[in-house]
Amino acid sequence: MSLKIEHLVKTYGQNRAVDDISFEIGSGEVVGFLGPNGAGKSTTMKIITGCIAADSGSVLINGADISQGMKDLKHLIGYLPENNPLYLGMYVREYLEYSARMYMAASATKQAVDYSIDAVGLGEHQFKKVGELSKGYRQRTGIARAMVHNPEILILDEPTTGLDPNQIVEIRNLIKTLGRDKTVILSTHIMQEAEAVCNRAIIIRKGRIVADDSLQALKEQNSRNVVTVEFDREVSISSLKNIAGVLDVQGQGREYQIVSENDADVRRAVFEMAVRENAPILQMYKNKGSLENIFHDLTFGN
Repeated sequence: MSLKIEHLVKTYGQNRAVDDISFEIGSGEVVGFLGPNGAGKSTTMKIITGCIAADSGSVLINGADISQGMKDLKHLIGYLPENNPLYLGMYVREYLEYSARMYMAASATKQAVDYSIDAVGLGEHQFKKVGELSKGYRQRTGIARAMVHNPEILILDEPTTGLDPNQIVEIRNLIKTLGRDKTVILSTHIMQEAEAVCNRAIIIRKGRIVADDSLQALKEQNSRNVVTVEFDREVSISSLKNIAGVLDVQGQGREYQIVSENDADVRRAVFEMAVRENAPILQMYKNKGSLENIFHDLTFGN
């Protein structure tokens, strides 16, 4: 299953929410669609699902334009919007059967609902009213609704918003399981979530894509050269900044983060400075590139 986005543009008044973006996602990928609030993530997802129309550009599923074959192609997509609209007065199974009938004949709904309930672990709760469920199980119900017709593409917009830590882990594990045989696009601005479930990230800022690669490649390409060092007493930041190759120093008290040029390893010089100033080092290590730092560098500011 191939999803290809070509030169999408969407404008609201004077605001260009989506600004000429293009990308392609293949079968079996779990892709994080990342960006700060207002970056254009939800607008892009609504265009992909056919909920709103783009001003220009195309969404292609296996080469077919969704704007030309909307009814047939929509069956290939499952969508969980950020606000997860549910009928709280309906029973879980009743709600899923109602949803399934939008896609298939009534005779086929039982098998479809059984599949989605089993896939998301709702078996013990299928005869409860949706309004009686915890937030975590409501999210599971929303995901079950998105996949009740067994789509090949799942689009999940902020699926763990408002969940407690245990519920977040459960939903993340569920998404990883679903990603084994489906194409999954996960929108989030929480970097830990992307690192936990995604193998690729597309980062969007002010409606434009600023990065698109595997998480490992993004870290290798954009990681800053940072050393964290803890002394047994406070030292002078100016002494650390005077070390050759050092670009910046952050911290206070006894612990400091030293940012240096990409080709510079300042650890030996830091050790020599510590000896001169009689400030024993308690620990020192090179920081690994983090997706959070990369996200900040690519999306912060004007």
